[in-house]
Amino acid sequence: MLKIITEYVLWTIASLFLGVGYMYLLLGPAPEDTDTISFIVSKIYFIGLFQVGGTIGAILAVLFILFDVFYLKGNWQSSPQFFKIRALSMLVILVVLAVVHYLLEKTFDVI
Repeated sequence: MLKIITEYVLWTIASLFLGVGYMYLLLGPAPEDTDTISFIVSKIYFIGLFQVGGTIGAILAVLFILFDVFYLKGNWQSSPQFFKIRALSMLVILVVLAVVHYLLEKTFDVI
């Protein structure tokens, strides 16, 4: 049981990193701190980066764990490429989340 929990904690950490990395790709690098206003903007940037990136990473983790438990473990667990299949499925779920995020933000103007 401890092995399963540790395994999913590691996948959750990976998904949180992917979520923050995705937001970094969208936002770009942090603004430079040249005066007080840019220092405040820089701190707001990091708060937004980790809050929204963490939220996307948490959604990714939940979707991946559900997909892994209900589909991958039953059909692909005996495959020698199981880790690669899981990693690829996590990236595919991230791409789907990125498309949904883009549609909700830019196209439908919901967020």
